[in-house]
Amino acid sequence: MKVCLVGSSGGHLTHLYMLKPFWQDKERFWVTFDKEDARSLLQGEKLYPCYYPTNRSLKALLINTKLAIKILREEKPDLIISSGAAVSVPFFYLGKLFGAKLIYIEVFDRIDKSTMSGKMVYPITDCFIVQWEEMKKVYPKAINLGSIF
Repeated sequence: MKVCLVGSSGGHLTHLYMLKPFWQDKERFWVTFDKEDARSLLQGEKLYPCYYPTNRSLKALLINTKLAIKILREEKPDLIISSGAAVSVPFFYLGKLFGAKLIYIEVFDRIDKSTMSGKMVYPITDCFIVQWEEMKKVYPKAINLGSIF
């Protein structure tokens, strides 16, 4: 199984890294911002830098969509996992077209309100995970696994 872990640097990347017991024995690659925290945390990992800033940026969406097409064609992941943010959207929609399974983890600090990225990918995910029971009111099909911290 080949896994794509895609997300913004900072807290989103930390969320994904905390899943190490799951991904450590799998073929994998990362898509995140080319920032110091990502370079440090992912030293030795296969890393594709993506365009940022992404928040509500049409330019970033277009650039990262082109990047997603290129990376997904080349890598052909079986599974794409993200905890956000905006960079996950083109990877999820294109990944779905390419036949990948999609797992989205809504971030820990959202207790009763969706994130924009979560709201955008929710309809197409194969598994949508929340960390608070209250979030099941926002995302009825979600699975509450509790905190990953």
